[in-house]
Amino acid sequence: MGDGALMQIGEVAERTGLSLRTIRYYEEVGLIVPSARSQGGFRLYTDADVDRLQVVKRMKPLEFTLEQMRDLLAIIDRLSAGARLPKAERERLLDTLAGYREAVHERCAALRSQLATAEEFAATLTGHMDTLQSPTVSRPTIST
Repeated sequence: MGDGALMQIGEVAERTGLSLRTIRYYEEVGLIVPSARSQGGFRLYTDADVDRLQVVKRMKPLEFTLEQMRDLLAIIDRLSAGARLPKAERERLLDTLAGYREAVHERCAALRSQLATAEEFAATLTGHMDTLQSPTVSRPTIST
């Protein structure tokens, strides 16, 4: 894309991997606003809108709240608006952005730890199954 063309919600859903319902929900809660509407009232989106949805999509599995998503998007919007920001405001926004980056790193570390635990458990179960299915292993009998 990249040529400034507008996309309907179906194409956005295909490009982001989000359902139509999810995109509409994100619009309802104020995370995304379609850039335009067609004469027939269809939502129309730009590449920038898709980028915004990708940010939300990436924050969701890291358990950020809707308010945190709104806050981060507002920070990104403010910093990338092109207007000269007062130095203090720019530093405050960058500090907050750095806080989000740190939170993402912490959540990724926690997910890696959870994944390692799950992989260990899967390996343990595989070992048990291999042992129990081996014909040389005597199976316990149940006495009555």
